[in-house]
This record gives sequence, C-alpha cells and structure tokens, in this order.
Amino acid sequence: MANFDNICRMAADNTDLADFVVIYIEEAHPTEGWALPGNRVVSRHRTIEDRLSAAATLASLSLPDNMTVVADAITDELNQAYGAVPERLYIIQNGIVEYEGGTGPFNFHPKHVEDWLKKYRESVGGEGNVVSGRSVEQDIATGSSCSPNG
Repeated sequence: MANFDNICRMAADNTDLADFVVIYIEEAHPTEGWALPGNRVVSRHRTIEDRLSAAATLASLSLPDNMTVVADAITDELNQAYGAVPERLYIIQNGIVEYEGGTGPFNFHPKHVEDWLKKYRESVGGEGNVVSGRSVEQDIATGSSCSPNG
C-alpha cells in the first residue's frame, strides 16, 4: 500500500492539474495464490461482483477528490490492452498516451509521473486541470480504446 499512498499524495498535490483513474484489475496477491504476509485479504476474482467488491473496498479509502476507482471487466480487457499486471502507470492526455511506465513491481516508478506532471505544470504556467482522465473513463464506459495497443 505504500506505493498507493504515494499515488494518492501525488493526486492530492495535483488536483488542479490532473484527474487520476485507478483501474482495479485482477488481484496480484490473492489469498489462494501468492498472498503476502500483512497484505489485505482479497480472494481471486471469480465473478465481476468479486472484482467490483474489491474495487469498492479500495474506493472506500480516503482518496483525493480527483481520483476515481473503476474495475476492469472480469475478462480483463483493459489489463490486456495496457499490460498492467501487477501495476502500471500511464499519462493519457486527450486520448494520447504521453507516458507509459514500466510494469511493477520492479519498473514501477511513480516519481517519473510526478516529474512529468511537474514539467507539464511549468510548461502551462501552473494553469489548472489541463490533463484529464476523461479519455480513460470514456474508454472504460464505451469499450473503445485509447490504449497504446488500440
């Protein structure tokens, strides 16, 4: 959860600049699989209701106003399109992938996103809400693709 706490802090620090969308994909450490000691207890998602429940648990945390949690379909379309297992960061601006981070845990670097946002803020003179997660949310809602593979 330390990485997630850092992402939440980054979102809170950039409420005027960016929307953050967390897509809950398959559970990386289910209790019936590679469970980690001290990790929260989450079973492998067998149904969409299981995944929605896990996403709702995450969304029930104290999240910044500019952070939305959604769940991938049980057939993992977004996970497959974005190559996200177990975690990955993207910056999507106007439907264009501006930054594609490496897959976690070894190539997961929230600092790269933080640096990108800082440079972007400087380039627009600190003006607010110029990067939007709306394209990703539309992608999820409509099933269309603004993914790097689509």
